[in-house]
Amino acid sequence: MAQRHLDPTDSRPRPVGTAPTGDALAGYLRDQATEFLRALRLHRETGSGANGSEASAEAARALRRSARRISASLHTFQPLLDSDWCETMRPELAWVSGTLAMEHAYTARLERLLTALHRLSGSTAFPAQAPGRDATAGSRADAHASGRAPGAAPALPSTAPRDAGPRTAPAPASERGNLTVGAAKAGALLDRQLTLARTRAHSTALQALGSSRFHAVADKVAVLASEVPLLTTAAASDLRPHATAAEERLTDAVTALPLVTAGHPYNAAALVHGLSPDTVPHPQDAPWHQVRLLLRLHRYAREALTGPKGNAAVDLRLLSAGQALNQHRDASEAAAAAAQAARTPRIAPATAYALGVLHADQRHEVEAARFAFQQAWQKETVGAS
Repeated sequence: MAQRHLDPTDSRPRPVGTAPTGDALAGYLRDQATEFLRALRLHRETGSGANGSEASAEAARALRRSARRISASLHTFQPLLDSDWCETMRPELAWVSGTLAMEHAYTARLERLLTALHRLSGSTAFPAQAPGRDATAGSRADAHASGRAPGAAPALPSTAPRDAGPRTAPAPASERGNLTVGAAKAGALLDRQLTLARTRAHSTALQALGSSRFHAVADKVAVLASEVPLLTTAAASDLRPHATAAEERLTDAVTALPLVTAGHPYNAAALVHGLSPDTVPHPQDAPWHQVRLLLRLHRYAREALTGPKGNAAVDLRLLSAGQALNQHRDASEAAAAAAQAARTPRIAPATAYALGVLHADQRHEVEAARFAFQQAWQKETVGAS
């Protein structure tokens, strides 16, 4: 048999010696199932009160990570596994991951929006997000009654490229005054709405973790930790064609993106339909969200092939691209939250104005994230060529 000659500049995963087979996939799935069970035990040991401890939150994140990796592997390598079992497990794992993610998402969204309000208005008059705060109005009233000035929210790393130039010109004094006046009420409104949503998400997660549905999922993951449902012919099957298919799906989706436009910072494409009264998410965001999911599938397929270390240089570029898409999602959802708050009946004009500025700011962050992804993907493509 003719020996296959490999391009030495090809940075895609390429195990030394024999090709990775179904046995490697079984080992990867067992490892992830073990991580899931370890995180579940830690979550139960650290407790899950109304506010939740940091250890409990970290355990929930570990649960989500392992659930995502198992689900992604079942999707990418399903031809090597029992099809009925995969079709049953994948939606259940997605339910676990999605349910556990909501509380953290609302917390991060509120912090992001309050930080942006502080940056835009230069005011600290609106309440800062505190870890583990409850949703009662009394806690906010006590803070104001005590005369303590709320601290500024911690700064978040900007997604704007360094060479993109100034974001906006300084606002006139009158506009700055209007924004400062409205920022306090806008921050209070966002704090009330998102803190309530976070509290509900926390309760939903607790109910989910105690439900019979979750216990059924945990039981199946426990079985997976010792017995992987590989097909009889899968043990010696090469994993690389399936991983390559996942990479090709990602490449096709990225090719469909307007990367030429995204290569120009602040081109205003992300603001199209920004003033639309329609409450549905921006349709132009959907392809970028899909690329984010496909990039995650590609990364996890690489992990199954190469192990946790893999190709550090390539993985770093993929991580940078993934972080840009995470920022894209966060900014898109934050903009939607600001727009939703602006639709609250009978709010003051200054409050609506501040929320409108905040919405536009987050749509600019969407555009900055697209630019950052385009830069990271360009490096990934050049590095793999």
